[in-house]
Amino acid sequence: MSDRFYVNCALSVGDTELTGPEAHHLATVCRLRPGDHACLFNGDGREYPAQITAVGRHRVNLVVQESLAPQRELGTHLQVAAPLPKGDRAQFLVEKLTELGVTSFVPLLCARSVVHPREGKLDKLQRYVIEASKQCGRNVLLQVEPAEEWASYCRRGELPTIRVLAHPGGASHDRIGGTDAALAVGPEGGFSDEEVELARQVGWRVMDLGPRILRVETAALVLATLAAY
Repeated sequence: MSDRFYVNCALSVGDTELTGPEAHHLATVCRLRPGDHACLFNGDGREYPAQITAVGRHRVNLVVQESLAPQRELGTHLQVAAPLPKGDRAQFLVEKLTELGVTSFVPLLCARSVVHPREGKLDKLQRYVIEASKQCGRNVLLQVEPAEEWASYCRRGELPTIRVLAHPGGASHDRIGGTDAALAVGPEGGFSDEEVELARQVGWRVMDLGPRILRVETAALVLATLAAY
C-alpha cells in the first residue's frame, strides 16, 4: 500500500493539491518527490491513488489516477461510550477503536469520572483517529462525539436494540457480534449503583467481563472486539 494522506475536501480523478501538515509530512518526513505515488483519502469510504507532480515548501500537487472502494468496514455500526482515561491512554483508546472498525466514540461523563474533556481535547482525539486510519487502511473515520452525561446518553432514543454495559456482577459475556450495538464502559471507579440501575431500567444488558478489574481502555477494547468479531 502506498503512503496514505488525509485530505479534508472532496476528491475525484484529476489534479488536486495537498497543503498543511499532510503536505509537510509527505515532502519532509516521507521525502516523496515528483513521480512517486501516494494514496489519498477523505473519510468518504473511498481511496484515491495518485502520482505526485510537484513538491513545494507548503504544498504538493498530485494527479488522482482512480477512485477505489475497498471493503474495510465491519458492515455493522458500533458505538463505544466511555469516560476518557488519563494522559496518553485516551490516545491509545481511540487509535485502537479505529483499528477495530468502531463507528463512533462518545466520551462519557459519569458520577466517578475524573477527566472532563474540552473541545480542544476532542479535536485532538479526532486527529489521532486520522493518524490511525492512515496506518490501518481505513477510509471511513471514526467520529468522536461531544462529551455527554451518562443519564442523558443511556436514554438516547436512536440507540440500537443491542446495548451492553460492562460492569462486575453482570451476566457472563456471550456473543454480541454481527449486529449494530452500543457499548458502554464506566470510569476507573466503575459505574455507580444508581447508574447501573438506570441502565437496566431503559433496556441495557449488563455484562461481566471476567474476574479481574480492567482499565477503561482495556474494557472498551474487549467489548468492541466481542461485538466486531
